[in-house]
Amino acid sequence: MASIFSRIIAGEIPCYKIAENERCFAFLDINPVSEGHTLIVPKREEDYIFDLDDEDYEAMWQFARKVAGALKRATGCVKVGVAVIGLEVRHAHIHLVPMNKEGDMDFGHKQTLAPERMEELARLIQAEL
Repeated sequence: MASIFSRIIAGEIPCYKIAENERCFAFLDINPVSEGHTLIVPKREEDYIFDLDDEDYEAMWQFARKVAGALKRATGCVKVGVAVIGLEVRHAHIHLVPMNKEGDMDFGHKQTLAPERMEELARLIQAEL
């Protein structure tokens, strides 16, 4: 069975898409720990990031760097934090989290934003790519 991320990439489930290329896909986390929290996923489904082949692994980090730059410019945050957890969804992914203080990376404090705000954030980040 395809992961929820594979279904998002395939367009079966809607998302707030940020960007994609031939190997990777970026979209906003629907339960962000801070506004702009973005997920970077490989298009090829693999559960564990360190099981990716070298090409997908390297492409994913290069793509994450590009998106992180746009995310920093769009949100005006101090830094973009990075986390690789991967326990909730069995599809490798990188969390990019806008941070102004260390507490902004607290995954125990997820929030829900209005769809209009999510759409606005996606547009702001896309405009910086």
